[in-house]
Amino acid sequence: MQSLYKRQAIFWISLALFLAWDFTSSVPVDLRNEPPLIAAGSGQATSGGHCSMAK
Repeated sequence: MQSLYKRQAIFWISLALFLAWDFTSSVPVDLRNEPPLIAAGSGQATSGGHCSMAK
């Protein structure tokens, strides 16, 4: 049982360290410049998508 708790602790500490490193080393996300996740019916043209889409 002790080994299981050690492995779980190592996992969670590693995950927390990775997330902290990623947060500090990444450029901030500009939410105003991001495309909407769902633009259905909004009148905005889609960018990207399937290669057979009409341009």
